[in-house]
Amino acid sequence: MELNYKVFGDVGEDIIIIHGLLGSLDNFQTIAKQLSETYRVWLLDMRNHGRSFHSEEMNYEVMVEDVHEFMKSNQLAHAHLIGHSMGGKVAMNFALTYPELVNDLIIIDIGPKKYEGDHQVILKTMKDISLNDFSERSEIEEKISEKIHSQKIVQLMMKNLGRDQNTFFWKPNVEVILKNYRLLMDTMPKHQIFNGKTVFIKGENSEYIELDELEDFRKYFSEAQMMIVPNSGHWVHADQPEVFLQLLFKILNN
Repeated sequence: MELNYKVFGDVGEDIIIIHGLLGSLDNFQTIAKQLSETYRVWLLDMRNHGRSFHSEEMNYEVMVEDVHEFMKSNQLAHAHLIGHSMGGKVAMNFALTYPELVNDLIIIDIGPKKYEGDHQVILKTMKDISLNDFSERSEIEEKISEKIHSQKIVQLMMKNLGRDQNTFFWKPNVEVILKNYRLLMDTMPKHQIFNGKTVFIKGENSEYIELDELEDFRKYFSEAQMMIVPNSGHWVHADQPEVFLQLLFKILNN
């Protein structure tokens, strides 16, 4: 089954952008519109996210193959690959598996390492809410806020709430993501290496990656560099969109 996608622009080299866990292609539409003046930009909804298909399988191996099939079906010979968080891990695994298809690798605030993860509370809150008990979005938001005290995370969750006529539903496949959560937090396969241009973009205030880890990252990505976006957290592109966009242009044009 093919991933849901949107394409922006019709000239220039191809860029594929992959969102993070509980994200969707909507997270990058503003960035894509601006990049599309000089590039053709493909935004993907990964499996079990957004408007893409639901599946019982949820790991990096199958997500890499989803991207590979997408490139084949849309006749993309190669592309610049950009991924945020979980999408960054998909992009890294893709570059290790199909290095010949990747021009540049740009990874947003995630590293090739194991994470403990902090999404379980969010996912369990989504799973435990009986959506049929509510008739208004505002009621669901209020219920979520009883357990989740970060307004930013509440808004992330609300973006994942869909409505079909009078019935609310979660766009992500919450149960499958929960079941496979440990796989999504796991480290990278150790037997491969990518020698192409690789840039890790770190949010200054985020603890997902640190500058002193760069040498470890080079065990997988020999040409890895790290750039830091000031006054930003894990959602670098949302916290500092203009700075982030200029940095992308700088990386892509070098």
